[in-house]
Amino acid sequence: MFYGALGSLSNVTDMLGNAAPLILTALTFGVGVRAGLFNIGAEGQVYVGAGAAIYTSYYFLPAGIHLGFALVLAGAAGALMAVPTYLLKAYRGVNEVITTIMLNWTAYFGMLWVAIVLLADPARPEKTISVAPTSRFPDLLLGSVSTSALLFAIAVAGAFYVYLWLTPSGYELRSVGLNPEAARFSGINPRRPLLYALLLGGVSAGLAGAVQVAGRTTPYALYTGLSNVLNYGYNGIGVALIGRNHPLGIIVAGLFFGTLQAGFSTVQLYARVPFEIIQVIEGIIIFTVAAPELYRRFRGSLKK
Repeated sequence: MFYGALGSLSNVTDMLGNAAPLILTALTFGVGVRAGLFNIGAEGQVYVGAGAAIYTSYYFLPAGIHLGFALVLAGAAGALMAVPTYLLKAYRGVNEVITTIMLNWTAYFGMLWVAIVLLADPARPEKTISVAPTSRFPDLLLGSVSTSALLFAIAVAGAFYVYLWLTPSGYELRSVGLNPEAARFSGINPRRPLLYALLLGGVSAGLAGAVQVAGRTTPYALYTGLSNVLNYGYNGIGVALIGRNHPLGIIVAGLFFGTLQAGFSTVQLYARVPFEIIQVIEGIIIFTVAAPELYRRFRGSLKK
């Protein structure tokens, strides 16, 4: 497994390419948990972010601003997908798990239609048009776009850390997550941190979609079944749990999960182990990390 992820330069860049979107979707879940939310809407926000990044290929912009424009549009698309969740949660009390699951499917079928009808590649019907060369991440370390995409993801994680721990707004967000009643009595409006957490999470997941289509050597596009962006939002939940919902811990956990995903294709080829075993391994890791907290909660309930 580790040879398949780290045994050659191409394997390393593949691992880095897997880690970048996982870090960004994990930030979506992590910032939600810090605000007391169980936000699982990153999956759908990845889809719309990827579609927005591809859509910028219609614009003939200078190379210096084309990538930035694609990232801004992708982040805005992801944030827009989070708005219904905020409105229903803040004003109607609807559980965010329900709304984000519904929005994930809305985004999936909506982007599936967009990929097939609006962004289809006339020469290759199995995928959309490719992201314009001026809108792709540049080759940096190791001569691969994956490295610059990973550096971008790490920079976003660093920005989340600064916001959460070094700004008054981030302090309010964490206060509401730790104790909503105490935060309310101290004068904090709970709707504002809720809005910030959902919008920031949407931006991060939208950027993950852009990274996946503009920061990977292949295919620089969406396949018609969205197969190259599937499950990054859900896998980000596991990365966030391993990283303890902390931006810096998420970076390490993202690299670890990227190693698992990149290396297991080699395991499947040479050891003849089904690819689904990687999901079993990831599940065992997540359960092991969650077990002490589950034990603590059940022990407290039994004492009562």
